[in-house]
Amino acid sequence: MEYLLIVFVNVITPMLILLAIGVVLQIKFTFNVKALGNILTYCLIPAAVFMNLYHTVINIEVLLDVLFFVVLFSSSLIIIGHVFSKMLRLNRQQSAVMKNSIVLINSGNYGLPVSQLVFHSSPLGVSIQIIIIVYQNLLTYSYGLFNLVSSTQSGTSIFKQFIKMPIIHALWIGALLNLADIRLPGFIELPVSHLSDAFIAIALITLGAQLAQIKVKTLWNRLIFLSAFGRLIVSPVVALLLILLLKVDGVTAQSLWIASSFPTSRNSSTLALEYDVEAELAAQIVLFTTVASSFTVGVVIYLSSIIFA
Repeated sequence: MEYLLIVFVNVITPMLILLAIGVVLQIKFTFNVKALGNILTYCLIPAAVFMNLYHTVINIEVLLDVLFFVVLFSSSLIIIGHVFSKMLRLNRQQSAVMKNSIVLINSGNYGLPVSQLVFHSSPLGVSIQIIIIVYQNLLTYSYGLFNLVSSTQSGTSIFKQFIKMPIIHALWIGALLNLADIRLPGFIELPVSHLSDAFIAIALITLGAQLAQIKVKTLWNRLIFLSAFGRLIVSPVVALLLILLLKVDGVTAQSLWIASSFPTSRNSSTLALEYDVEAELAAQIVLFTTVASSFTVGVVIYLSSIIFA
């Protein structure tokens, strides 16, 4: 119960407060939610991803071990998402949102605070979470983006959309500057840092604005429940099986398993809003899995402390 309370108070509650602010502001002022989505996609998200890659320092050996696991893990989830969408006989747009909801994980503003709480005395646990954040960013704006765009477009138009995304260029520029140990002048780094700091608040307020337009009764449908089941139940089970199969143990195993249990990435909702692909459904899944995870993540944390102690 202690872990459940910690996760809810320190992670879920601040997120719900920002979501509530978004709901209230939307009801009062009726924002153009699409415009807010554009600010996120073309300005704040690239800045946040760039700063993440630009500043991250990671041990190469740990990096390779974690990458091997997450590639197997995400590949398994992609297959599971495909199977789930076939089971429900979803159309292409609903299928794209379903797959993204299972594969894309909120490793940033949810996963990192949780890891910092759990591994406050073990830097390795937090370092692993940072690797997963970087990987999830890459996965979101490669597989996740392609998945959504391909549901409404095809051929060269998909490639053009992909290349135009500022996040793609933020990824390679941030990684290149990090690897080459090139430092940006302060007058450039400071405004980019300010944009990065604004990302989480604006993203959650925007999500709240989306949710203000949703009727609560629409949350009760099998697609949302199956997405939540895939993200919060099936995902940790698959991760545990892979961890045992690969014979990973200790803090690394504990960190990887906990990271597999986090809710659906809010970026899946941002992308759906940007490309007008079942944006309301994507926002509903993010909200539902985030709230439900306050219980499921606590259970995984507790069990991980016993299994991998």
